[in-house]
Amino acid sequence: MSQLEATHNDAVATTKRVSSAYVPPLERTEGQPPPIAMNGGLSYMSFDRNGDAGTGKALEDVFLLIEEGEIQRVIDMIACATSDPIETKWGPGFRSYEACIAYIRAKGITAPEGGLALPLPYTVCERPTYSVVTSNAIWRDPARADLAQLLRKNEKNNGKLSLYFPQVMRDARRIGDYYPGLSPTSSECMDRLGVSLSHLESNCTNFYDSEEVERVYYPEIEKLLLDFFPGATDALVYNHDVFDKDYTGDRTENQEKKNPGVNAGYANIVHNDLNDNSGRVRCRELLTKNLRNFGRPVHYTEEEADRKMSRRFMSINLAKPMETVEQYPFVLCAWPSFADQPYITNYRIYDDRVGETTRFTYRPDHEWYWFPQQKPNEVSMLKCYDSLTDGSVSRWSFHTACIDPTAPANARCRKNLVVRSYVFF
Repeated sequence: MSQLEATHNDAVATTKRVSSAYVPPLERTEGQPPPIAMNGGLSYMSFDRNGDAGTGKALEDVFLLIEEGEIQRVIDMIACATSDPIETKWGPGFRSYEACIAYIRAKGITAPEGGLALPLPYTVCERPTYSVVTSNAIWRDPARADLAQLLRKNEKNNGKLSLYFPQVMRDARRIGDYYPGLSPTSSECMDRLGVSLSHLESNCTNFYDSEEVERVYYPEIEKLLLDFFPGATDALVYNHDVFDKDYTGDRTENQEKKNPGVNAGYANIVHNDLNDNSGRVRCRELLTKNLRNFGRPVHYTEEEADRKMSRRFMSINLAKPMETVEQYPFVLCAWPSFADQPYITNYRIYDDRVGETTRFTYRPDHEWYWFPQQKPNEVSMLKCYDSLTDGSVSRWSFHTACIDPTAPANARCRKNLVVRSYVFF
């Protein structure tokens, strides 16, 4: 037994003594190195204190990371650079999109037919990061105002840890050109690459109406998933986000009414929404507690959830445009090009849980795909988590938004709906 596994077992035993918190099994994909994470990659559920789901320990670790100073060193390195590019161990990185575009053109970097050469933003800090969500009580506690101020500075610093690097997009509709015999509209494509494409003529008439989306669109996507994946026995769509930079109506989020609001920004860093821990924790939260579930209620006992999760299950994000995408397209990276790369954990601290997302450093041979002029009936699909760890299938993809340098100046910004789901086998 490794030291990390022994630590995990001790933490699980302690957790069982103080609460009934669910502690996910420590996982690693075959052939993948350990993640860059706190506490050896253990879930914060391992550090539950009387039902706090490890949030107290997570807040302590934020301040330890700040005190360490490595994040500030990276920020200072970027800020003090006299010119672009900044030489990193991964290659030349750029503080501005424009400088990276100029480099791409000067070097004559080109893409295959249907593709695109453009800058993508990657983190350049090989340290875990933290963000404390706006609903956390620490922001409203006068007794912890000094701590909140330090956390707020840390949040701002997280946005200063990335640089632009040149990458080449391939047209995802042409995946068969790169993988002969593989169709982008197949479950085999998802198993192999972590990305795929489906089609849907939706009966939903107003994607800004969260009630209609839940009533009409969620069941449509659940049916699509069951049809798309042979052997799937259940699909649960549990929430969604609307993205529209130009929206002029009310953007307000209301969790109690299952209304996500309307996002004005687009995720502008290479990332994935889940990882080994959060893929399981999030699933069990939904099954046993309906925690932040916008979809149909599910009521599993802990034993029933354990049985359901003992078989294969996946988390899939699906993105559908409301109109043909002209600017800020959604781009996806294929699993084989980073299967041996450690992910960097980003922790999101709530009052009742610690979420985990991931970031990645740049590699020139990352295999990126996009759907040029993605149509409203085209639904792009990416895998955020797969419970199979034997290396036989993709575990996840990573993704970001980007600026298309070939789009006209008056191109409309992407308007789309992203739903999150679990598929069970």
